[in-house]
Amino acid sequence: MTTYYEDKSVRVTGTAVRIDDRVYPLAEISLVWHLRGGRSWRVLAGRGALGVALAGPLVAAALGVALALWLHRSVTVTIAIVGASVLVGLAVGPVADFLFEYLDRSYTRGSRQLELWARWRGQPVRLLSTRDALRFGQIYRAVQRAVEAGQATGPAAGPAPDPRQGPQNAIGASGSIARPRRRP
Repeated sequence: MTTYYEDKSVRVTGTAVRIDDRVYPLAEISLVWHLRGGRSWRVLAGRGALGVALAGPLVAAALGVALALWLHRSVTVTIAIVGASVLVGLAVGPVADFLFEYLDRSYTRGSRQLELWARWRGQPVRLLSTRDALRFGQIYRAVQRAVEAGQATGPAAGPAPDPRQGPQNAIGASGSIARPRRRP
């Protein structure tokens, strides 16, 4: 038996999908699709705050240099203001690595609610709901590969998902997502 994905709450094998305490045999799944919810403004605001935190010391340093040149004070005062401004600008260096890492993790986690749905025994069932985009993509791809492998032994095409459920992408009989063709 092939295991396509496994973590503490999800296991996708060549025979079944187990999520928490529920087991869905692949033979009983006729269609799999996903839905994307709206963007989380809290996540987007957090990313903006990180950008401000990164740019703030640099802007303060540039304003300090401009202020020092605009004041037309003695050379000693001008050098002191420029030096202090440069130190403020350099303060972003040690913190930048931490902030960039946090920003990168924010994009990995994603800003949307993602749902994995399946038609199981003729009924639509939500298998998974998460905001973790990386984990969701890994699980969705694992289910996709398991369904494709199961279709190679015997296709189980089912009816399309309910269009009233919103935007969706489904793994159909060919195992791929239908896209319009572009012709020259």
